[in-house]
Amino acid sequence: MKLIIAYVKPERFKEVKMELYKADIFRMSVSRARGCGEQKGFIEVFRGVTKEVNLLPKIRIEIAVNDDFVEPTIDAIIAGARTDDVGDGKIFVTPLQECIRIRTGEKGPDAIGGWSENLSKKKRDALGKMGVRKA
Repeated sequence: MKLIIAYVKPERFKEVKMELYKADIFRMSVSRARGCGEQKGFIEVFRGVTKEVNLLPKIRIEIAVNDDFVEPTIDAIIAGARTDDVGDGKIFVTPLQECIRIRTGEKGPDAIGGWSENLSKKKRDALGKMGVRKA
């Protein structure tokens, strides 16, 4: 299990989401963030007042995935976010020690949801009956 955290330009979020949906990745948490990297911000003049803006708006996307979905998730984020300009964003992939679904108490890959070879046989059979397909 991995936790994928991506920072993307706000204007590219719709494209990122569409690419994730095409890759059958629907579970995500999204929040607004501010930060800077290579861009280092910019100087803005408003009504004669000069202001340095060095923390730019970004969208933070967090997606917990089973190991089978790590590469498809990364590829989808890159496909949606890449403009080949400075400031396209970053993707961080970290190990996810545990995941627990509060409602059922399921743990590990079963709690993350979706198809995975790491799911319990019971969970794979249930998903198969619902028509959920393999990645």
